[in-house]
Parts: sequence; C-alpha cells; structure tokens
Amino acid sequence: MQQQTQTIQNPKTEVPNTPGLNERDYCDMMLNTCKKLVHAYAIALCECSNDTYYNFLFKIFKETSEAQRRLYNLMFRKGWYTITAEPSQKITQTVQKEMPKKQQLQ
Repeated sequence: MQQQTQTIQNPKTEVPNTPGLNERDYCDMMLNTCKKLVHAYAIALCECSNDTYYNFLFKIFKETSEAQRRLYNLMFRKGWYTITAEPSQKITQTVQKEMPKKQQLQ
C-alpha cells in the first residue's frame, strides 16, 4: 500500500512581477544572509578559545538564528514556502538505514 505525500502550504501572497525587487525578493535575500551568518557563527563558536568571546558570539549566533526562523515563518505564512510531509513508511526506512551508522559511533 503506497501512501501519498501531503503538501502543507498557506495561500500565496502575490507580489508584483516587475524588474525591481519585491517583498519576497527582500525576504529571500535576508533569509539566505541569515542562514550564511548562522553557519559562519557556528564555525566561529567551534574554533573560539576565549570564554568571553565565545559568550559574545553565542549571543549573536542565537539572535541571528532566531531572526532566520522568524523570516522563514513569515515566508511560510505568506505561502512562499511549502512543506511536503513524508509518508511514515519512508521515515521508518530512513531511520532503519541510518541506525547502523549510529551504532558504529557509539
């Protein structure tokens, strides 16, 4: 028995289709910038040897990560992102496939 995938999406907020930048373009650029910053801060945190500097970076990392999540949620609410729910059978298969790798690490 094959399960169907379910798409979760809000109604799409239309934006002008013009050569200029629109709200979605700006949100997309900000979201991508936040993602890159979060990644860079994560690397910096792993490399940081000074506790004071680590705590300073961690605060910025957390704020940037939260901003990234808020932007994603905004874009999802506006219908600019969709989520596809995977069938539980596929999730179970993936977990079973990855379990030996986890056990090797223990």
